[in-house]
Amino acid sequence: MFDIVKLELHAGNGGDGHVGWRREKYEPKGGPHGGDGGQGGSIYLVSDASLNSLIDFRFKTKFKAEPGERGMNNLKKGRDGKDLYLKVPVGTVVRQVGQEGVLFDFTEDGQEFLAVKGGRGGRGNWHFRTSTRQAPTFMEPGLKGEKAEVLLELKLIADAGFIGFPNVGKSSLLSILSAAKPKIANYHFTTLEPNLGVVKIEEGKSVVLADIPGLIEGAGEGAGLGFQFLKHVERVKLLIHVLDVSGSEGRDPMEDYELLRKEMKVYSEELMHREEIIVLNKSDLLDEKTLQERMDEIQKKTGREVFVVSAATRMGVEKLKYAIYNKVEAIEDVNLVEDFVEMVHEENPTRVEKIGDIYHISGDKVEFYFRGTDFEEPDSIRRFENFLEREGINASLKRLGIEDGDTVEVLGYQFVHVE
Repeated sequence: MFDIVKLELHAGNGGDGHVGWRREKYEPKGGPHGGDGGQGGSIYLVSDASLNSLIDFRFKTKFKAEPGERGMNNLKKGRDGKDLYLKVPVGTVVRQVGQEGVLFDFTEDGQEFLAVKGGRGGRGNWHFRTSTRQAPTFMEPGLKGEKAEVLLELKLIADAGFIGFPNVGKSSLLSILSAAKPKIANYHFTTLEPNLGVVKIEEGKSVVLADIPGLIEGAGEGAGLGFQFLKHVERVKLLIHVLDVSGSEGRDPMEDYELLRKEMKVYSEELMHREEIIVLNKSDLLDEKTLQERMDEIQKKTGREVFVVSAATRMGVEKLKYAIYNKVEAIEDVNLVEDFVEMVHEENPTRVEKIGDIYHISGDKVEFYFRGTDFEEPDSIRRFENFLEREGINASLKRLGIEDGDTVEVLGYQFVHVE
């Protein structure tokens, strides 16, 4: 099962505003008329119940939405970039790489999550006209679209889940109780990924049942299928411990139960408080007296409700089906994930530094004003110079010892400093 993937998402940049002029007959002094840039496209994640894995992202993990178009003359706004919608299975949890917590948890079909937002379109020079500046020669560049690395993790959503060691009959029971067709064989680890089946009780009543892959000792710390097994256990309301009551492989069913509980506790303390029942499978391999003794012992030591079944003969399976449904119906929804957090979008701060003989100025604010400047227009240059003074960048250059004639570099462009 392809159930973990890291995506690089980049929303579209906003389109730049336009420096334009009104050119119409009888309007010789029409003034500024540049239109605004279009909004950059955003990227949304959308849950789709028809999907059951993240396989669609196996070969493509980088996505970029469409940018907005530049503004045009006559106050014409640039076209907005198209939003991008990426489909994910129900049960997908979204996290931000390098950050704690959960951004979004898809629990229903058709939910939408705005992963990265497109940049706002820049304003045309029409917006910057004033009574003292009637012909502004600068515009506003479009803002950059948000970027993010997100981790998608699929956790199957089921009402109840079979858990147990390999070869105890979980897959066989699922195939009998539902229409699911899991791989079944008489050797360990035939189930390497979770299987889901719908158990129909009667018209309008059903339970989604999961066969979770068998685990081994140390799974709570990641051994074997480890975390891949246990993360799917987090989703189910009812835990169904399937034990081999016959001990046909030299295992003790009571020891297996205690070990299962231990591994779940190592992984998550919350799982220890989840509702559970015990199913003793392979009962057909024991005589009636021995079976009764083992059932009484397990029931007494665990304090749990115990069901005796045989997947081979189907003894007790019908009773188990109705018991699972009734248990699930009586359980309230469980808390599936940690606290939700906000997406963290870091901005590049303004930096002024001297490398060799060249003074470098960089940062998001610097880029924003620089891109909106026409260096052939005095009014536009004056606006950029005011920004440098207002932000304290000129003062920083002086502290670094800049002198008349020295070279200043901004975004790859070099200028001569003039006192």
